[in-house]
This record gives sequence, C-alpha cells and structure tokens, in this order.
Amino acid sequence: MTVHFIGAGPGAPDLITVRGLRLIERCPVCLYAGSLVPPEIVAAAPAGARVVDTAPLHLDEIMAEVEAAHAAGKEVARVHSGDPSLYGAIAEQIRRLEDLGIAYDIVPGVPAYAAAAAALGCELTLPEVSQTVILTRTAMKSSAMPPGEELETLGRSGATLAIHLSVRNLRYVEEALTPHYGTDCPVVVAYRVGWPDQAFIRGTLADIRGKVRAAKLTRTALILVGRVLDSGDFRDSALYDPQHVHVLRHPAKAGGA
Repeated sequence: MTVHFIGAGPGAPDLITVRGLRLIERCPVCLYAGSLVPPEIVAAAPAGARVVDTAPLHLDEIMAEVEAAHAAGKEVARVHSGDPSLYGAIAEQIRRLEDLGIAYDIVPGVPAYAAAAAALGCELTLPEVSQTVILTRTAMKSSAMPPGEELETLGRSGATLAIHLSVRNLRYVEEALTPHYGTDCPVVVAYRVGWPDQAFIRGTLADIRGKVRAAKLTRTALILVGRVLDSGDFRDSALYDPQHVHVLRHPAKAGGA
C-alpha cells in the first residue's frame, strides 16, 4: 500500500501529468483538496472508490482516512493543486506517514507560476533583464517568514518574483518592493490560472492594489513582479546565437574556422 501525493496542476484538467492521472484512475481511495482541484480530475477515480474532499478536514482527520486505507490494503491518491512541493503542506503528512511506516511517493505537477507565464505568453528569465525567479509568499495569518526571507530582503536581488498567498497583502508588497523595483515596475496578478474564470490584472507597483481592489479579488491569486513582464528590449540569448560554440554545435556552423 502506498500513498501517492499527486500534483494536479493549476486548474485545467488536462494539465495533470499522465502518471498522476493513471494513479487516480487505479486508486480505490482518493483524497483531494476540493477548493483547488477540478472535479473532472477526481472524477477519473475508479467506480466505487472512496473520494473525500479534504478541504474541511484537519490533519488528524486526513491521516485517519489514510490509516483506514492502509489497514484495508488500499492505495491512496492524495491529490493536491499545482505542484505539491510548493506550499503543499505535504511535509507534515509525510512526517506522519514515516512515523506510521506507510510508504509514499510524489508525482510533480505544473505550478501556478509556470501556467501563468504560459497563459501570458512570456518568459520569466530574459537575458540581461532577469535570470532569477524567486518563489515566495508574505506572512499574514499563516506562519511567519524565516529571518532574511522578507520581501524587503528578497527585493534587493531585482529578480522576477512569484508571490503566493498574498493578494490581500498588496499594500505591503508595494511598500516593500518599490524602493528596489521602482513605482513603474510591471506587476501581474493572475487569478485562478487554468480555470474557466481565470483573469489577469496588469499594472505597476504604483497602481496594482487599486486595480485588484476594483476587481474584488481576495484569494486564489498569484502576484508576479518584474521587468520581464513588459520588456521588449532585451538581447537574444546565446543559446541560438550563430557565433556561440558549444558541445552540440560544430565551430564551422558557428562561423568559426
């Protein structure tokens, strides 16, 4: 018996991996985060499967479902949104499983920041604009940020930022990042990426808060910050430069001798 942690992707049912979907199709128990996982994905569970929405459950109740499945020798599809390695709260579940001697594995999923970039038709790393993407969040009612991971510190890098779980904390985002990025720095708030009602609000650090307030977005949104979001002025990468020689390109093809 194994518990399979499965990343369902950001919302579109067809963005789940083939491996993840096949596991759901065969597991007699499916535990899923109902507020974030599309119903079409868990509908793939086999006939007669026990399918449980864990959104209203606390950790002990979730683990009770797992232990019951383990006692019955039934494999469990534990379905999370996005990629379970990012803000998936799987570490605490894994710790319990290890204490109980229950096997587990993890199937990665498409993260929201990647799906948002795809929907926006942009690249998050542009030559000489930004070569770093920082995935982070801000502290509100959840656990505090570790020392050194506050936006004021991360913002010094000038990197592209993907800020999770923070759409109600935009005042702080603006105040923390403006000294480093400037008031005119592009910002995109991506709402429910991959769902039928997905929406993208474009603005700058100076005006994004007002635009989001007007749209009445209060949850399930990702904040992207960085010059890559509105940069038409960047050099081509070296990867496909005809003068750039590498192990897979013969010097003659690169204009060499």
